[in-house]
Order: sequence, then structure tokens, then C-alpha cells
Amino acid sequence: MVDDVAPAPPVAKQLPFERTHHGDTVVDDYEWLRSKDSPETLAYLEAENDYTAARTEHLAGLRERIFAEIRSRTQETDLSVPSRVGGWWYYGRSHEDKQYGATCRCPVADAADWSPPALDPQVPVPGEQVLLDADELAQGHEFFSLGGVSVSPDGRRLAFSTDVVGDERYLLRVKDLVTGELLPDEIPNVMGGATWDRRGTTLFYTTPDAAWRPDKLWRHVVGTPVEDDVVVHHEADERFWTAVGRTRSDRYLFRASGSRTTSEYALLDADDPTGQFRVVAPRREGVEYSVEHAVIGGRDRLLVLHNDDAENYALASAPVEATSAEEWEPFLPHDPAVRLEDVDAFAGHLVVSQRSDGLTQLRVITLGPAGAEEDFLVDFDEEVRTVWAGSNPEFSQPTVRLGHVTLADPSAVYDYDVASRTLRLLKQTPVLPDPDGRPFDRSRYAQHREWAVAEDGTRVPISVVVPADAPRDGSMPMVLYGYGSYEMSMDPTFSVSRLSLLDRGVGFAIAHVRGGGEMGRHWYNQGKLLAKRNTFTDFVACARHLASTGWTAPDRLAAEGGSAGGLLMGAVANIAPDAFTAILASVPFVDALTSILDPSLPLTVIEWDEWGNPLEDPEVYAYMKGYSPYENVTARRYPAILAETSLNDTRVLYVEPAKWVARLRATVPDSRDILLRTTMSAGHGGVSGRHNAWRDRAFDLAWLLDRLGRS
Repeated sequence: MVDDVAPAPPVAKQLPFERTHHGDTVVDDYEWLRSKDSPETLAYLEAENDYTAARTEHLAGLRERIFAEIRSRTQETDLSVPSRVGGWWYYGRSHEDKQYGATCRCPVADAADWSPPALDPQVPVPGEQVLLDADELAQGHEFFSLGGVSVSPDGRRLAFSTDVVGDERYLLRVKDLVTGELLPDEIPNVMGGATWDRRGTTLFYTTPDAAWRPDKLWRHVVGTPVEDDVVVHHEADERFWTAVGRTRSDRYLFRASGSRTTSEYALLDADDPTGQFRVVAPRREGVEYSVEHAVIGGRDRLLVLHNDDAENYALASAPVEATSAEEWEPFLPHDPAVRLEDVDAFAGHLVVSQRSDGLTQLRVITLGPAGAEEDFLVDFDEEVRTVWAGSNPEFSQPTVRLGHVTLADPSAVYDYDVASRTLRLLKQTPVLPDPDGRPFDRSRYAQHREWAVAEDGTRVPISVVVPADAPRDGSMPMVLYGYGSYEMSMDPTFSVSRLSLLDRGVGFAIAHVRGGGEMGRHWYNQGKLLAKRNTFTDFVACARHLASTGWTAPDRLAAEGGSAGGLLMGAVANIAPDAFTAILASVPFVDALTSILDPSLPLTVIEWDEWGNPLEDPEVYAYMKGYSPYENVTARRYPAILAETSLNDTRVLYVEPAKWVARLRATVPDSRDILLRTTMSAGHGGVSGRHNAWRDRAFDLAWLLDRLGRS
């Protein structure tokens, strides 16, 4: 670790700002940092960057070593497994020394053969077309993000969107794939990608309001002025967003509107882009549903995945002309032990994505002349693993493309033949030797499932990966990762960069805390609104469990989380600073109460269903004030903290970690090990480009290893 002869940390000025809600007056000394364009704000952020650089200067060599390890182990020149759409195989191509990659396609040689071609990245692909070269598009830009790529159903046009700032407001453009020319159509300020009608002449896209809520759905006819675009739907309810898509069968366009608790779908014939969307079932508060078009027993039907009197969701079928939930007929009943998450319909089968006992599953239902026939799971038996439905764009395909990964096994892509129930491995992500030439050896790593016991007796799962010879005497350093919000499940995955921890004798674990969705909808409900504290105490219980069972010890345990997981980091730093030696908080939502009190900020109104509305409800206000990290900093020893943010982040504004660190500096007796790092040209996901991302991750890992005594 760095010695004590380091520069003094920056000290932000205090400029008292008062706010009063429900009779409670709060004095905020650092709200002035919200002025993003203020020279004083920028000077403070730069001073913190300089301080962080000085405190981590001794890690420069380690950072370079870790970057070299990540890069050496990654096959940079590579091809993804092709996915078939119409008469083409589509795939991604990456090149050594390039950051972004290209979208390509080659023609289908035999329409009856659904086996993807085995492509060699070193050998030219016959008939290859490069549809989009992201490295060319990124030239001249410090930041670049490709929002969405959509090929028209006839394969003749490509719609794509780009962001060169980091604020996730994209420019939508259209390319003629026959001539290779970019068309004059340019639509600014869109949310991600766009959806084609079936004829490939009309695009549907969404734009955000001032609070960065996608509230308008537009129709654009290619070749016409953008000024003539028509608003197809305006979502007036500030709690709801809107989106658009096309069913796999290409028969229907759908418009979705949703809040955190309620949803509504509407359908439109994909051959009639100027027609009217028809609502499948009017929104009802607390009822969420989604629809998929299927052909069952020779009849066109809608599959409706819903939670109406079904906490873990049930699957219903309905006529394609349905206009009410009264027309929904049971298809798969509710099972309290199985959370249904998605359904994909194909001509000959259905694929249901579900989870049970904290693990993901794929369920296949075959279809015959009379309707549903066989119903079975695709078998995987690892104790800690993740399986998911992959790229399956064709309605008529007889196979299911799926992915499989564990904490210790690189991601693998399979085709599952439904008729024979056999798996065919298409590709496993290669892990190349490290810079010293040592090859990847799966036997050097072991994974485990642990269960911690929370304060209220709830058993909380933990996924663990460690060196195979890891001791159980408390001597091993570990990193414990957590998120726990929005019903997002932090399922086990493999990470090349994580090998730089494991090979230095550092274990890694994921705490599957409440607020996520790992154990079903109830798991989410028990970690939101006025039950949010369960997220934080679950994480602490997982940390204590890892220490008490000999995996590690508090002075050898680091915590990591980002965004809402950064809120988790800030909260546990306040309630259990003794449980950790270091905390890495990325784009952390640490000034939660201030943000959720301000409906003018991006996403706040939508977020009230997740956190509650402290503006209107004094109980919510008091509850949030009791856990919001910024509000609860106290004068005691804290773990070492590295807070990272991006100046152009739209989701969690840079001001939250900036204020948090400023208050920590003014409150904690010794704040030398509290660091703030702000990227001046990035968004919520951090820097763009894989090499830049590897350097960022190397920075984080070097800091963690240093704090854990393994640098």
C-alpha cells in the first residue's frame, strides 16, 4: 500500500443549502456540486482525480500487468457464432488492436441446413458483407456507443443508432445494404434502436422527455423528412415508459407501456404500419404482462406471461384479437416454487425461461397438431451455473440457440435439437495463455454454493469461486459483489479479468440478496420500498457468513457494487464498516433521498414504484432518510473506499458520489483512503471500447489487490 507521505486530500467548500419536507429541515453543504458546468465543480472533480492518481501511483506497474493479463487471455480477432435470419447468417467480427468490432453477414448456402457455418477468423468468409464497422464510426470520438442495430425483414436496409457523448441519447440512421450508402434519414435524440414494419419501409422509434423517460413512440417513413414523423403514442403517465418491437413471427408490431408494477401491450399488423395499435388488455395497477405470438394447434394465439393473482407469474393463451384479460385462458399454471421469466414461441415449440431455487432453467414445450405435447427441461447439473436462451430470431427454426456459463467455465454457445433432445456445442469462449505463457486450466478453480442466514432467518444464497487449493482458515482475501434492486438477478458468469484475482489467491463471491430476482418475485418484493433494508442486512449477513465459515476474514474482505449496487455499498459502509477492509462503489446511487425527492431529475417519477414517494409519504421519507448513504455518514472509521463516476452519466448523476465523498472527507477522522475518480467523457456504463474498459477494470483490480495485500 501507499505510504503516508501522500498529498492531503481535497476539501470541498461548504455552502449550506436547506430543504424541508414533512417538517424535517435538512442542511446540505455540498448540493452546490450539482452545477455541472461550474468551474468550481469541475475544479473539485479534477482535484479529486489528481488525488486519486497520486494515491494509486504506486500501482501503475500492477495495472499494466493486469491489463496485459486480460488482453493476453482474450482472443481479440474472433467471430461470434452466426445466427440465421432469412437467407443470411449474421455474426460479429472483432479485430486485434481495434476497440469495437463489426456487424457482418454471409449468405445461407442450404436453406434446409440449420447448422451455422464454422467460420475461421483468419480465413475470408465467402460472400461476407460488412454491414457496420463500429471502429470506423467511432473515429474522432473520445466516446462511442452503438445503441441498436436492426435489419429490415427483407434484408435490404439497416437501421442503427450511435451515441458519441455518453448520455444515451442516440442518433438514428439508415443504411442501404444493397448499395452500401447511408440514406439521408437522420433522427436525433432517440432511445436506443428502432423497429421495422414487415415491408422494410417504415421505422418505429421512441424519444425521451426532459426527465429522460421514453414517452413518445414515433413512425418514420424512410426517405421522408423527419419533420413529417408521426407520434403514434404518447405515454402521459409520468410513471410509465413506452417501447416498441416486432414478434418473432414477423406478424405483429407491439407497443409496450410499463411502470415498475404495471404494464400494457398493444398490437398492430406488421403489414399495416399506418394502422392503429389495439390494446390486448387495459392496464390494471399491479398487473404486469407481456405477449408473444404463437401458432398452437393450427390457430393463431397470443401467449400472455402475467402476474395476475400469480406472484411468480403464470402463462395464459388468448385470441390474437383479445382486448381484455377476461379472454386469457390458463396454459401454464402458477407455481410458487418456479418463477416464469420469459416465453419464446417458434413454429414447432415454445421455450420458457424460468428459475427455481436461485438457478436459471430452460423449459421446452413441443407443439403438435392438437397443441402442446411434451414438456421438459434442458438438463444442466452444475451447482453454480447460468443457462439462457440465446439468439433465436427465426420463427421456423427447429433448434434452440442457448448459452451456458459458470463462475469457473467460460461462456459456451449450444444448439439444442428439440426433436432429438441433444445439445451440440458450437463454441466455448477461448481463454488464451497469460503473458507468461501459462495456459488456462479449469482444474485450478473451484466453485461452491453457500447459504447465509439473514437477521430475520431468511436463507440467502452466495455463489463462490476460489482457487482449487483455497484454505478454509480465514486467511484468503475475497471480493464480495452485490446488487439487489429492480428484480435484477446477478447470476453466475465467467470473467477473464477475474482470473487476475483468482491467480493471486483472491476468492470472489456474489451475494444474491433480496431486492434482486434470484429466488422469485417474493425475493424482489422483500427488498424494495419499506423493506429495502433487507438488501443491506442480507449483504452484511453474507459477509459475516464468509468470515465465520473460514472462507475469509473481515480484514481480508472487500465489497463491490455499482449503480443501485453502489447504494448497497454506501449503506453497508454505514451499518457494518467493520465487516470490510475496502469498498469499490461504481456510479453509486448514494444520495438516494435527494434524487427521489426531485421529480425533475431523470427517471425519478418512474423510480417511485421501486423506492416509494418521499414527497407525498412521510413514512417513506423517514425510511429513506434512515438508509440513504449520504444522509448517514458518521464520524468513525470507514473501510478504504474507491468511488467511481462519469460526468455524463444520465442514470446516476456524478453529483451523488461527489457529494458523498465530500461529506466523508469532512466527517471521517482519517479520509486518506477515500478516493473519488470521475471519467470526464463516459456514461453510466463507463468508458467505451474494450481496451479502454480493460484498462478501467485493471485500475479497479489493482486497487482491490492493493487493499487486500496481494499487490
